Amino acid sequence: MDGISDVAVGVKRGSDELSMYNSPNSGMSSISDGASNGSDSKKLRVEEAPPSRVLHIRKLPNEASETEVIALGLPFGKVTNILTLKGKNQAFLEMGTEEAAITMVNYYTTVTPHIRNVPVFIQYSNHKELKTDAGNQRTQAVLQAVSAVQSGGSPSSDVQEALAAASSPVLRIIIDNMFYPVTLDVLQQIFSKFGTVMKIITFTKNNQFQALLQFSDPVNAQQAKLALDGQNIYNSCCTLRIDFSKLVNLNVKYNNDKSRDYTRPELPAGDGQPSLDPSVAAALTKDSNSLLGALNPLSAAAAAAAAAGRVALAGQAGSSGVLLVSNLNEEMVTPQSLFTLFGVYGDVQRVKILYNKKDSALIQMSDANQAQLAMSHLNGQKMYGKIIRVTLSKHQTVALPRDGLDDQGLTKDYANSPLHRFKKPGSKNFQNIFPPSATLHLSNIPQDVTEDDLRLLFSNAGGTVKAFKFFQDRKMALIQMSTVEEAIQALIDLHNYNMGGNQHLRVSFSKSTI
Repeated sequence: MDGISDVAVGVKRGSDELSMYNSPNSGMSSISDGASNGSDSKKLRVEEAPPSRVLHIRKLPNEASETEVIALGLPFGKVTNILTLKGKNQAFLEMGTEEAAITMVNYYTTVTPHIRNVPVFIQYSNHKELKTDAGNQRTQAVLQAVSAVQSGGSPSSDVQEALAAASSPVLRIIIDNMFYPVTLDVLQQIFSKFGTVMKIITFTKNNQFQALLQFSDPVNAQQAKLALDGQNIYNSCCTLRIDFSKLVNLNVKYNNDKSRDYTRPELPAGDGQPSLDPSVAAALTKDSNSLLGALNPLSAAAAAAAAAGRVALAGQAGSSGVLLVSNLNEEMVTPQSLFTLFGVYGDVQRVKILYNKKDSALIQMSDANQAQLAMSHLNGQKMYGKIIRVTLSKHQTVALPRDGLDDQGLTKDYANSPLHRFKKPGSKNFQNIFPPSATLHLSNIPQDVTEDDLRLLFSNAGGTVKAFKFFQDRKMALIQMSTVEEAIQALIDLHNYNMGGNQHLRVSFSKSTI
């Protein structure tokens, strides 16, 4: 047995501080395994080894670091020890439980693990545990740091450097200018071009759609970040902002449209949410063939909105730009109030409140994309105290009343309105579309208008102003109401409000909080 001399794992990578052992005689006890020499002739015999929490990893690239080897095991559970046989391009990894090791081996039999783009081989070892000398402080420090990060703590500073060099396999993704819905499947498709995506969790924080996405290998995460940070998913919108997460492992409880663990297809959907419908998945696969290839934004958006469970698939619902809005407060609602609210998400051409059913209205947007967008943001919001329902209508257009027939002012044509926000192609407004939120963005404020004036104006709209902040030039400000419903009401009442001197206030939803 030629054990100890091979236990040198000071991996030389320039300034890389990942060498966790400082000398070949690091005090590790020698260890042998059926296939320590990595030869394939003995592979069969070793593969028959019964499950063990110690895994034998072969064919590692020369420059592989411990942290990269540890990263292979992290998605499956706690890593409790590691031994690297430098001269033989091999390593032993000890998992906290046998169950974690079994899940890991099962996963990697279907998906080949890579370190630095080199395929590596993983099998059970004949050893039940790794007996290593506790004197090897470097390894212990890194393992402790990794477990601290796993359980949400922060590693001590001496280990932070060691970990920083091998970035986390988990990316934190923020999507700016979210003009179309972005689903879990769209993310999986884009990011899996860079390596195996193991887990994704999506959530909204500070009114921004965010995701945590875990690769099987930190190097893939690094490549994806380099290639995708700052890119748009669809033409000139849905911009990816990518950072490394401090987490090194994601804990996914449910497989549904918010989170997915691709290593554990048996997880429940939870909260009664269905897993993704296969026909929707097929639509997504068909439409979003590449991130930066010419995606057809309409079909992609329709499929994405469908995947989010917001809408029947396009073919079934027709893809007109007309929406049917129901459960309106018929005492309060007017064509103008609908024009103003729906105008946040597209250019409203016509509004018709139904003569025989005044709690419902048809709204014609300028195209099907805008209709999808308004529907996905406004369905389920509260307007005048009632939760409104927004669906696609089967009508292709909204008809105007015949001349001379007074329809009680229930139908209005806004085709030539000067208030359309998206008339100019590539308008900046496309980049500032956010879901309804309690914080409103105000612009076009005259110089002589004070904070008190604006607070008074917005509290008169029937709400409570929680916070206010001017931007530096004082032409813009943020104002926070106490609820989203109050903010919706204030936007309806005060967008285009004449502040005097023919200056009209512009109001939109903000992604910020004050």
